[in-house]
Amino acid sequence: MRQLLLLRHAKSSWDDAMLSDHARPLNARGRQAAAAMAAQMQELGLAPDIVLVSSARRTLQTLEALQPMESSPIIEVMDDLYLAPWQRLMDTLRTMPETARSVLLIGHNPGLHELGLALMGPAGAALGGVHARRLSEGYPTGALAEFTIAGPWRQLQDGGGRLVRFVAPRDLPEVAA
Repeated sequence: MRQLLLLRHAKSSWDDAMLSDHARPLNARGRQAAAAMAAQMQELGLAPDIVLVSSARRTLQTLEALQPMESSPIIEVMDDLYLAPWQRLMDTLRTMPETARSVLLIGHNPGLHELGLALMGPAGAALGGVHARRLSEGYPTGALAEFTIAGPWRQLQDGGGRLVRFVAPRDLPEVAA
């Protein structure tokens, strides 16, 4: 079994209208949520072998909040992941080495949300319980979906993942307070 972690970047700032979308940083709430999600990932023992991250400032800052990671993963910053549609994200995951047990992808909506729904597939959505329902309703900033993947990365396809959990920053006591 392989593990796929999909993390949407934390809440970003819209304060500086002169900044391009790609250059927008996290706001204070986003930094707090990213730190809380990092603690949650450690508590759950989520330790990726490879991290794929969009080159946008807000995704890179979200990754920074997760550091240091116990597993010392290979980190790949990819321009191609910036605002990528779900099909491109899926294609990228299919290129992962078979030796990778766990992959973390840090990206953007709507592609990340649509990828999660595609991986879950209609059967998974019907049987997935509360986590599947929550993922179906939306993918808030800073949220994390964990999937198990049964086959090799190169054969990843629609319905090819089983949703294990879906955690949003508002679920964590450090953020909800």
